[in-house]
Amino acid sequence: QKRLVSVAVSITTLDSEVARHMEPRATSPARRLQTISTLAAAGVPVTVLVAPVIPVLTEHELESILRAARDAGACEAGYVLLRLPLEIKEMFTAWLHEHQPDRAKHVLARMADMHAGTLYNAQFGARMRGRGPYADLLEQRYVLARRRLGFPGVEALDTTQFVLPNEGPQLTLF
Repeated sequence: QKRLVSVAVSITTLDSEVARHMEPRATSPARRLQTISTLAAAGVPVTVLVAPVIPVLTEHELESILRAARDAGACEAGYVLLRLPLEIKEMFTAWLHEHQPDRAKHVLARMADMHAGTLYNAQFGARMRGRGPYADLLEQRYVLARRRLGFPGVEALDTTQFVLPNEGPQLTLF
């Protein structure tokens, strides 16, 4: 009501079986959609992040996740391509071979296609979206779906009530 807060909820997949294996301790896709609905009904602006988008494994759900989140009340959307820095790359690759052995080679090849032959590019602007024809196609799909679904956007938050630390009644630690 006072435009002081908004919330972003990530949804990787709507497939509860994939979610259970990929994010075993995380909230189910249905509960995430319920969270969006509850917050939106309470007047809290909600952004859905289709994240991470995993080529071959979850990317086909991009439009359906956006649609489900919009139907639940999300007013803004975004997406983030799977990021595989440092040891995450090895953990994900092992998980992929264990849980999706028939798709593992294809997933990794598509990731490499979007990162100039490697599984990860830390360069700002490339790490969240990738580059190349497949990354461009994913971006176009997102833009078209977002437009078609009519996400109204999140109103700018009121930052006039923000007080810098040490300028208000709060004590300092040092």
